[in-house]
Amino acid sequence: MDNSTEVREFLAARRARLSPADVGLPDPGGRRRRVQGLRREEVAILAGVSTEYYARLERGQIAGVSDQVLDALAGVLQLNEDEREHLTNLARAAQTSRRPRRPHRAASPLRPSLEAALNAITGAPAFIRNGAMDILAVNDLGRAFYQPLYAAPPAQPNLAIFNVFAPAAQTFYSDWIAAVDATVAVLRQEAGRDPYNKRITEVIGELSTRSETFRDRWANAQVRRHDATAKTALHPVVGDITLQLVGTSLIAEPGLSLMIYTALPGTPAQDQLHLLGTWAATHTDSDEDAAAHTHPEEQR
Repeated sequence: MDNSTEVREFLAARRARLSPADVGLPDPGGRRRRVQGLRREEVAILAGVSTEYYARLERGQIAGVSDQVLDALAGVLQLNEDEREHLTNLARAAQTSRRPRRPHRAASPLRPSLEAALNAITGAPAFIRNGAMDILAVNDLGRAFYQPLYAAPPAQPNLAIFNVFAPAAQTFYSDWIAAVDATVAVLRQEAGRDPYNKRITEVIGELSTRSETFRDRWANAQVRRHDATAKTALHPVVGDITLQLVGTSLIAEPGLSLMIYTALPGTPAQDQLHLLGTWAATHTDSDEDAAAHTHPEEQR
């Protein structure tokens, strides 16, 4: 992604969502405002910088901005924790904008120890993804949970591509638009954190080019970490199920995240996960038995 474009879109969108009353400015009364939200000069005054300086920032010229100014802007624009982090990441990326792009991590393979750790999680769906939302590895229960994705898996399963393009996603998620919004928010956050990752840029480019829905949602410039939220799905095997997502970055593997879906104790989801685990074991065993009894020539 182009850092200047992202800075411009992000600051303009955050400014547009606020009214003068939101930041304690006098109500303009019946006078018609030519811009949606705050004016640039209003943001500048509240942040303690000149209008010209803020205008340069909103044009994407954010390299060299001080932490004090970033903090002031975050306060004026009422950024939440995720948005503050995103703004900081954009400023850091601008400092190194002349750095050549590093090659993105190949989709596979993962270290055997990571695969083993993932497969040791047997009571919850879990997977490892990169910043582009490629699923690099998944445990049995995770494969069963995302059954619509793995029913006819692509060469490289990607949650963003599935969420936006797959017809099955529109029935899998109880609120498909919310799932697209979450995809947009995650990709923006990841792109701000790792702006030189070619794979992230490729995925965003494909989604933007082929999906009007994604383009419309991208224009909102939403940013959100996706590591502590509820995930509700209409699963083809266990029906409506609500799980709690817990995600964490892998310290030894920068850019990769471990995502785990858990069921709260005493909830119907706990029984549904047990049922899904039983189905997954039976389904896997059946597949292995079928492969074992297939004639070698047929396997070719």
